[in-house]
Amino acid sequence: MSVILEMDVLIPWILAMTFGVFVGSTPGLTATMAVALIIPFSFQLEKEAALAMVIGVSFTAIFAGDIPATFLRIPGTPASAAATLDAHRLALNGKGKQTLLVNLLCSSLGGILGVAMLILIAPELAAFALKFGPYEYFWLCLVGLSLGVTVSSNGRPMLGVLAAVIGCAFAYVGVDPLTNKSRFIFGFEELSEGLNFIPAMIGLFGMSEVLKAVVGQSGTLSSQPTAGPFRWRNSVVKIMRHFPTVLQSVLTGTAIGALPGAGADIAAWGAYGISEKTTRNAKPVFGEGNWRGVIAPTSANNSAVAAAWIPALVFGIPGDAVTAIVLGAFLVYDITPGPALFETGNADFIFSIAIVTQLLLIPAGLLGIMIFSQIAKLPRGIVLTAVVIFSVVGSYAMNNSMVDVWVMFGFGLFGLILEQHRVPLAPLILGMILGPKIEVYLRTGLISSSGDVQIAFSSVISKWFVLMLVLISVYPLINRIRTKLGNNHDARRQY
Repeated sequence: MSVILEMDVLIPWILAMTFGVFVGSTPGLTATMAVALIIPFSFQLEKEAALAMVIGVSFTAIFAGDIPATFLRIPGTPASAAATLDAHRLALNGKGKQTLLVNLLCSSLGGILGVAMLILIAPELAAFALKFGPYEYFWLCLVGLSLGVTVSSNGRPMLGVLAAVIGCAFAYVGVDPLTNKSRFIFGFEELSEGLNFIPAMIGLFGMSEVLKAVVGQSGTLSSQPTAGPFRWRNSVVKIMRHFPTVLQSVLTGTAIGALPGAGADIAAWGAYGISEKTTRNAKPVFGEGNWRGVIAPTSANNSAVAAAWIPALVFGIPGDAVTAIVLGAFLVYDITPGPALFETGNADFIFSIAIVTQLLLIPAGLLGIMIFSQIAKLPRGIVLTAVVIFSVVGSYAMNNSMVDVWVMFGFGLFGLILEQHRVPLAPLILGMILGPKIEVYLRTGLISSSGDVQIAFSSVISKWFVLMLVLISVYPLINRIRTKLGNNHDARRQY
């Protein structure tokens, strides 16, 4: 433990976390990109400092993505999309800094609890994750998509389903993942690489608001986001009041994050959906500035990042794209994942770094909030210009391609049209994220079972997911019937 407090480790560690704040708060630059960029520098350092750098960056960048989501309604990373609507609405109500402080403290707390669970149940949870085959992952992604649709449809489930289907359709543009042949490109070779969902996300959430302002409609950017004070005491009290939501979201993030390939974005939407389902008479409603809509996904984010290390450390199977990159770097650091890792003491060192990182996340995050909150003080015209600049730079940075920039502008216009017809945007993004996974897992399962669909329902895990899917699907109908019966009862009493 004393090694991680030495200056040779601490200085590059803090610098790396500061870099993570910068990358994560820049729309289009993901946590995966932050880790990939920092790893070459880590090779020049001792193993302890190198590990501190890459672990610190992975956690910090996930949190930092919520900073532009709060002030500009542009998620900095895919994992930030779930909290965007509630966080930005709170910023419009003059609670920008307090929202991000709650976000930061929940991220740190969620990370600490996630690492604690990593230490306690890593082997057991990793063994459970290995029981997942392609069909189990197929049902998991379908449940995640259904949760996202029901939660973010604003009382219009059919429009939410429509948006999710459109998102899945966009996700299938490009190269077929199994046959490696182009599809749905309609003669445009520029589309052979597919429609990247990050420029699409930036366009739908950010550029669409700029276009609303241009055409004179009332969008969220027609109002000025306000930073306001941090309100430390109120923020801590608010977290303690919603502590059951924190624990619930940490458990959700850990369970989903431990599954290889799931990732923090699915965990965030899962936690958001479960929180909405377990909250009665939410005021304001989710998506309109509800604190649980911020606390749930941000608590799940970092716990999912921690949980992704479970299959990585125990079996050498990456839990997400970040751990996939780090596992490659482990070979350079002369660290071999697997059971032997827990005998050499390397696992204890990694756990120590992960816990201290959650504590260092607070000052690093506060620095990012203080810098970015200055945007809230600028005139509205400059804020709109900043949104356009961030959107263009973030989209171009993905592949250094103007195609992604045009995709971003196209989705911005498409988002404007959808919102004019009251079609929710969040299910569309979720469809673009989960659509390819659903397709690959289903087709892989069909190939492995020689087309026998019955095998998709054979395992206990699959049966539980199917039951959850049915309950999620009928919930809006049951809720509508209950509301109608309640209204009829009130009408009879008044009569």
